Amino acid sequence: MTTMNYIINSPLDQFEIRTFLGFVSPFFDLSALNFTIFSLYTMMVLFVMLGLNLLTDNHGKMVGSRWFVSQEALYDTILNMVKSQMGGVYGGFYFPFIYTLFIFVLVANLISMVPYSFALASHTVFIVSLSMSMWLGATIMAIYYHKLDFFGFFVPEGTPLPLVPVLVLIELLSYAARAISLGLRTSANILSGHLTLSILSGLTLTLMSVSVITFVLGFLPLAGMLAIVCLEYAISMMQAYVLSVLTAGYLKDALYLH
Repeated sequence: MTTMNYIINSPLDQFEIRTFLGFVSPFFDLSALNFTIFSLYTMMVLFVMLGLNLLTDNHGKMVGSRWFVSQEALYDTILNMVKSQMGGVYGGFYFPFIYTLFIFVLVANLISMVPYSFALASHTVFIVSLSMSMWLGATIMAIYYHKLDFFGFFVPEGTPLPLVPVLVLIELLSYAARAISLGLRTSANILSGHLTLSILSGLTLTLMSVSVITFVLGFLPLAGMLAIVCLEYAISMMQAYVLSVLTAGYLKDALYLH
Protein backbone atom coordinates (compact mmCIF):
# COMPACT_ATOMS: atom_id res chain seq x y z
CA MET A 1 0.00 0.00 0.00
CA THR A 2 1.32 3.45 -0.85
CA THR A 3 0.52 6.97 0.25
CA MET A 4 1.40 10.24 -1.48
CA ASN A 5 1.60 13.57 0.32
CA TYR A 6 3.39 16.57 -1.17
CA ILE A 7 1.84 20.02 -1.23
CA ILE A 8 3.86 23.21 -1.71
CA ASN A 9 2.57 25.95 0.56
CA SER A 10 5.44 28.46 0.56
CA PRO A 11 8.91 29.02 -0.93
CA LEU A 12 10.43 27.81 2.35
CA ASP A 13 9.13 24.32 1.59
CA GLN A 14 12.12 23.83 -0.72
CA PHE A 15 14.22 23.31 2.42
CA GLU A 16 11.96 20.61 3.90
CA ILE A 17 12.32 16.93 3.01
CA ARG A 18 8.87 15.40 2.70
CA THR A 19 7.74 11.92 1.79
CA PHE A 20 6.61 11.93 -1.82
CA LEU A 21 5.76 8.25 -2.04
CA GLY A 22 5.49 6.30 1.22
CA PHE A 23 5.03 2.58 1.71
CA VAL A 24 2.83 1.39 4.57
CA SER A 25 2.42 -2.15 5.86
CA PRO A 26 0.71 -3.45 9.02
CA PHE A 27 3.40 -6.13 9.40
CA PHE A 28 6.72 -4.48 8.48
CA ASP A 29 8.35 -1.08 8.83
CA LEU A 30 8.83 0.04 5.22
CA SER A 31 9.88 3.61 5.98
CA ALA A 32 13.38 2.89 4.63
CA LEU A 33 11.80 2.42 1.19
CA ASN A 34 10.01 5.79 1.19
CA PHE A 35 10.51 7.84 -1.94
CA THR A 36 11.08 11.39 -0.69
CA ILE A 37 11.19 14.65 -2.57
CA PHE A 38 14.95 14.51 -2.04
CA SER A 39 15.08 11.24 -3.98
CA LEU A 40 12.92 12.72 -6.73
CA TYR A 41 15.14 15.74 -7.28
CA THR A 42 18.29 13.63 -7.11
CA MET A 43 16.92 11.54 -9.97
CA MET A 44 16.01 14.74 -11.83
CA VAL A 45 19.58 15.98 -11.50
CA LEU A 46 20.94 12.66 -12.76
CA PHE A 47 18.57 12.67 -15.74
CA VAL A 48 19.56 16.25 -16.61
CA MET A 49 23.24 15.28 -16.42
CA LEU A 50 22.55 12.34 -18.74
CA GLY A 51 20.65 14.61 -21.10
CA LEU A 52 23.50 17.10 -21.22
CA ASN A 53 25.88 14.36 -22.31
CA LEU A 54 23.47 13.02 -24.92
CA LEU A 55 22.96 16.48 -26.40
CA THR A 56 26.72 16.87 -26.90
CA ASP A 57 26.75 13.93 -29.31
CA ASN A 58 26.47 16.50 -32.14
CA HIS A 59 24.90 13.84 -34.39
CA GLY A 60 28.23 12.94 -36.00
CA LYS A 61 28.79 16.39 -37.50
CA MET A 62 32.31 17.76 -37.93
CA VAL A 63 31.45 21.33 -36.91
CA GLY A 64 30.18 21.52 -33.37
CA SER A 65 26.88 23.19 -32.56
CA ARG A 66 26.67 26.05 -30.06
CA TRP A 67 25.46 23.65 -27.39
CA PHE A 68 28.35 21.30 -28.13
CA VAL A 69 30.83 24.19 -27.87
CA SER A 70 29.36 25.32 -24.54
CA GLN A 71 29.71 21.84 -23.05
CA GLU A 72 33.20 21.53 -24.47
CA ALA A 73 34.11 24.84 -22.81
CA LEU A 74 32.94 23.51 -19.43
CA TYR A 75 34.91 20.32 -19.98
CA ASP A 76 38.05 22.23 -20.95
CA THR A 77 37.73 24.62 -17.98
CA ILE A 78 37.57 21.81 -15.42
CA LEU A 79 40.30 19.86 -17.20
CA ASN A 80 42.71 22.82 -17.09
CA MET A 81 41.85 23.43 -13.44
CA VAL A 82 42.53 19.80 -12.50
CA LYS A 83 45.82 19.76 -14.42
CA SER A 84 46.98 22.97 -12.76
CA GLN A 85 46.07 21.61 -9.32
CA MET A 86 47.25 18.02 -9.59
CA GLY A 87 49.53 17.76 -12.62
CA GLY A 88 49.04 15.91 -15.88
CA VAL A 89 49.37 12.27 -14.76
CA TYR A 90 47.21 12.31 -11.63
CA GLY A 91 44.99 15.03 -13.07
CA GLY A 92 43.92 12.83 -15.96
CA PHE A 93 43.25 9.95 -13.58
CA TYR A 94 40.97 11.89 -11.21
CA PHE A 95 39.46 14.27 -13.76
CA PRO A 96 36.28 12.19 -14.43
CA PHE A 97 35.42 12.22 -10.71
CA ILE A 98 35.95 15.97 -10.28
CA TYR A 99 34.12 16.80 -13.52
CA THR A 100 31.13 14.66 -12.48
CA LEU A 101 31.11 16.33 -9.06
CA PHE A 102 31.15 19.77 -10.70
CA ILE A 103 28.29 19.00 -13.08
CA PHE A 104 26.21 17.38 -10.32
CA VAL A 105 26.50 20.35 -7.95
CA LEU A 106 26.05 22.84 -10.81
CA VAL A 107 22.85 21.22 -12.10
CA ALA A 108 21.48 20.80 -8.55
CA ASN A 109 22.13 24.47 -7.76
CA LEU A 110 20.56 25.71 -11.00
CA ILE A 111 17.46 23.53 -10.54
CA SER A 112 17.09 24.92 -7.02
CA MET A 113 16.81 28.41 -8.54
CA VAL A 114 13.48 27.47 -10.13
CA PRO A 115 10.68 28.93 -7.93
CA TYR A 116 9.10 26.40 -5.58
CA SER A 117 11.66 23.74 -6.46
CA PHE A 118 13.80 21.77 -4.03
CA ALA A 119 17.31 22.90 -3.06
CA LEU A 120 19.53 19.83 -2.77
CA ALA A 121 22.77 21.64 -1.91
CA SER A 122 21.13 23.68 0.86
CA HIS A 123 20.74 20.58 3.05
CA THR A 124 23.77 20.48 5.29
CA VAL A 125 23.46 16.77 6.09
CA PHE A 126 23.65 15.82 2.42
CA ILE A 127 26.42 18.13 1.28
CA VAL A 128 28.55 17.63 4.42
CA SER A 129 28.14 13.85 4.12
CA LEU A 130 29.37 14.15 0.54
CA SER A 131 32.37 16.24 1.59
CA MET A 132 33.20 13.90 4.48
CA SER A 133 33.15 10.94 2.11
CA MET A 134 35.61 12.68 -0.21
CA TRP A 135 37.80 13.76 2.71
CA LEU A 136 37.85 10.23 4.13
CA GLY A 137 38.67 8.77 0.73
CA ALA A 138 41.56 11.22 0.25
CA THR A 139 42.89 10.40 3.74
CA ILE A 140 42.76 6.64 3.14
CA MET A 141 44.48 7.16 -0.21
CA ALA A 142 47.23 9.26 1.40
CA ILE A 143 47.88 6.61 4.07
CA TYR A 144 47.90 3.88 1.41
CA TYR A 145 50.46 5.66 -0.77
CA HIS A 146 52.69 7.21 1.90
CA LYS A 147 52.26 4.92 4.92
CA LEU A 148 53.75 6.56 8.05
CA ASP A 149 55.18 9.43 6.02
CA PHE A 150 51.63 10.76 5.83
CA PHE A 151 51.83 11.95 9.43
CA GLY A 152 54.77 14.17 8.50
CA PHE A 153 52.20 16.27 6.67
CA PHE A 154 51.17 17.71 10.04
CA VAL A 155 54.67 18.90 10.93
CA PRO A 156 55.62 22.10 9.04
CA GLU A 157 59.16 22.09 7.72
CA GLY A 158 61.68 23.88 9.93
CA THR A 159 59.49 23.81 13.04
CA PRO A 160 61.46 24.04 16.34
CA LEU A 161 61.15 20.87 18.39
CA PRO A 162 59.38 22.49 21.40
CA LEU A 163 56.63 23.80 19.10
CA VAL A 164 56.01 20.51 17.31
CA PRO A 165 53.21 19.23 19.64
CA VAL A 166 51.29 22.50 19.44
CA LEU A 167 51.64 22.87 15.67
CA VAL A 168 50.77 19.21 15.06
CA LEU A 169 47.55 19.68 17.04
CA ILE A 170 46.70 22.85 15.07
CA GLU A 171 47.46 21.19 11.73
CA LEU A 172 45.45 18.13 12.71
CA LEU A 173 42.42 20.22 13.63
CA SER A 174 42.79 22.20 10.41
CA TYR A 175 42.97 19.00 8.38
CA ALA A 176 39.95 17.48 10.14
CA ALA A 177 37.95 20.68 9.59
CA ARG A 178 38.22 20.11 5.83
CA ALA A 179 35.67 17.32 6.12
CA ILE A 180 32.99 19.80 7.21
CA SER A 181 34.13 23.09 5.69
CA LEU A 182 34.22 21.67 2.15
CA GLY A 183 30.47 21.06 2.08
CA LEU A 184 29.39 23.59 4.67
CA ARG A 185 30.64 26.45 2.50
CA THR A 186 28.39 25.39 -0.38
CA SER A 187 25.39 24.69 1.82
CA ALA A 188 25.64 28.02 3.67
CA ASN A 189 25.88 30.07 0.48
CA ILE A 190 22.93 28.38 -1.20
CA LEU A 191 20.78 28.43 1.94
CA SER A 192 21.48 32.08 2.77
CA GLY A 193 20.75 33.23 -0.78
CA HIS A 194 17.44 31.38 -0.99
CA LEU A 195 16.35 32.60 2.43
CA THR A 196 17.19 36.19 1.48
CA LEU A 197 15.02 35.95 -1.63
CA SER A 198 12.17 34.36 0.34
CA ILE A 199 12.21 37.06 3.01
CA LEU A 200 12.50 39.96 0.55
CA SER A 201 9.73 38.59 -1.66
CA GLY A 202 7.38 38.36 1.32
CA LEU A 203 8.17 41.91 2.45
CA THR A 204 7.75 43.26 -1.09
CA LEU A 205 4.38 41.55 -1.48
CA THR A 206 3.20 43.04 1.82
CA LEU A 207 4.41 46.49 0.77
CA MET A 208 2.73 46.40 -2.64
CA SER A 209 -0.60 45.23 -1.21
CA VAL A 210 -1.05 48.23 1.11
CA SER A 211 -2.06 50.93 -1.38
CA VAL A 212 -1.57 52.18 -4.92
CA ILE A 213 1.38 54.36 -3.89
CA THR A 214 3.19 51.51 -2.15
CA PHE A 215 2.38 49.31 -5.15
CA VAL A 216 4.29 51.69 -7.41
CA LEU A 217 7.11 52.04 -4.87
CA GLY A 218 7.30 48.27 -4.65
CA PHE A 219 8.91 48.10 -8.09
CA LEU A 220 12.13 49.46 -6.57
CA PRO A 221 12.71 46.45 -4.29
CA LEU A 222 11.59 44.24 -7.16
CA ALA A 223 14.47 45.59 -9.23
CA GLY A 224 16.80 44.87 -6.32
CA MET A 225 15.45 41.33 -6.08
CA LEU A 226 16.10 40.83 -9.79
CA ALA A 227 19.73 41.81 -9.19
CA ILE A 228 19.91 39.35 -6.27
CA VAL A 229 18.48 36.59 -8.46
CA CYS A 230 21.22 37.23 -11.03
CA LEU A 231 23.77 37.15 -8.21
CA GLU A 232 22.31 33.87 -6.96
CA TYR A 233 22.76 32.30 -10.39
CA ALA A 234 26.39 33.42 -10.37
CA ILE A 235 26.90 32.06 -6.84
CA SER A 236 25.32 28.73 -7.83
CA MET A 237 27.88 28.32 -10.60
CA MET A 238 30.79 29.64 -8.53
CA GLN A 239 30.10 27.29 -5.62
CA ALA A 240 30.18 24.27 -7.92
CA TYR A 241 33.55 25.43 -9.26
CA VAL A 242 34.92 26.24 -5.78
CA LEU A 243 33.90 22.79 -4.51
CA SER A 244 35.71 21.20 -7.45
CA VAL A 245 38.84 23.32 -6.92
CA LEU A 246 39.02 22.45 -3.22
CA THR A 247 38.43 18.76 -3.93
CA ALA A 248 41.28 18.77 -6.45
CA GLY A 249 43.49 20.58 -3.93
CA TYR A 250 42.76 18.04 -1.19
CA LEU A 251 43.48 15.16 -3.58
CA LYS A 252 46.78 16.85 -4.49
CA ASP A 253 47.72 17.07 -0.80
CA ALA A 254 46.93 13.36 -0.43
CA LEU A 255 49.05 12.42 -3.43
CA TYR A 256 52.04 14.72 -2.92
CA LEU A 257 51.78 15.60 0.81
CA HIS A 258 52.23 19.33 0.17
